[in-house]
Amino acid sequence: MDTIEAILTRHSISKVKPDPIAHELIEKVLHAAVQAPNHYHIRPWRFIVLTGKSRQALGEIMAQSLKQKNPDLPETAMEIERAKPLRAPILIAVGVDKSSDPRVLEIENICAVAAAVENLLLAVHAEGLGAMWRTGPAARDPEVKKFLGFAPDQELISFVYIGYPDMLPAAAERPSFEDRTVWME
Repeated sequence: MDTIEAILTRHSISKVKPDPIAHELIEKVLHAAVQAPNHYHIRPWRFIVLTGKSRQALGEIMAQSLKQKNPDLPETAMEIERAKPLRAPILIAVGVDKSSDPRVLEIENICAVAAAVENLLLAVHAEGLGAMWRTGPAARDPEVKKFLGFAPDQELISFVYIGYPDMLPAAAERPSFEDRTVWME
């Protein structure tokens, strides 16, 4: 699959099979992810790969944190929160490292990490896997960040769920670039 085809055919896959994915395949797509451009070669991305029971542990942290914020939360809502990390056999949390280099702007690092996530999504697609990029309140939750090894002020920009597709992506025409482009000569 060439690059343009990968970009044009990649879609979010929200339903994946529980089948395990080879460690080497995840390493291959992570290698593609870190080819993203970044100023001063800072490499601001941080990937936390969760498999097996670590996903259940994350789900428990997410549910307990949600309960702290909403003490009257019914148990059914807690179960839904607990199950979120179990949507796929691989969950990669992606954070942004802060730089001590005064030349580096935080927005540039965030953009570099977002580019790495897009590389990851394209590589996953090229390898025949499905993926979904999600965030939500858990990505900003201090207890979730702590569990994943991130500082409270560190940005967690993505939870990437990865698995073998168990659905066909919805065939939706994506918007064109024309109404968002100005040509200047």
